[in-house]
Amino acid sequence: MSANPGAGGASPAATRKIVLGVAAALAVVVVAGVVVWTVRCPCDTTPGFVLLGDAHEPPVADWGFANDVDLCQIQIGIALRPHSVNVNCMATPEGELFISCSVGDQKYWCPRVRTDHSGRLRLDGVVYPVVLNREMNPATLDHVWAARIRKLQKPHVHARQPGSGDPPPLDTPRPDTWWTFRVESRT
Repeated sequence: MSANPGAGGASPAATRKIVLGVAAALAVVVVAGVVVWTVRCPCDTTPGFVLLGDAHEPPVADWGFANDVDLCQIQIGIALRPHSVNVNCMATPEGELFISCSVGDQKYWCPRVRTDHSGRLRLDGVVYPVVLNREMNPATLDHVWAARIRKLQKPHVHARQPGSGDPPPLDTPRPDTWWTFRVESRT
């Protein structure tokens, strides 16, 4: 037997140092994960946090250029925190911008968009301050759906779609479960 009274285990001070060291290492991993997540996401179907990029403050009158962008990302505030997702966005021939939300009532973010909901839209690394409003007019919904289908005919855009396959036919009917939001520059 040992005459050393602490030989049977670590002293309370040593145990405390080990626990604090593990907690500090865990905190560093969590902070690093949040930083990576913030910079890299939204990723495919995984939502992100804050959209970073070059800020574009002047109002946009014609969003037609969005039809050449293969990936659109929207950030809105939900429960006092930023929430960003990848979305389809499409401009009408008149230059109005809309974002698409398939089966909107089953998505986390779609039902949480309120009237004149502030958000941020990222297109090709540029972030635009915007306001979102759900579109409910059936004629406008059909017009925007047609713009969406036309945009999906572009190979570089369609390639980014889940389960790509062939682009949808131009006469594809609009599903009743499809939601869209009008996007306008926030001034």
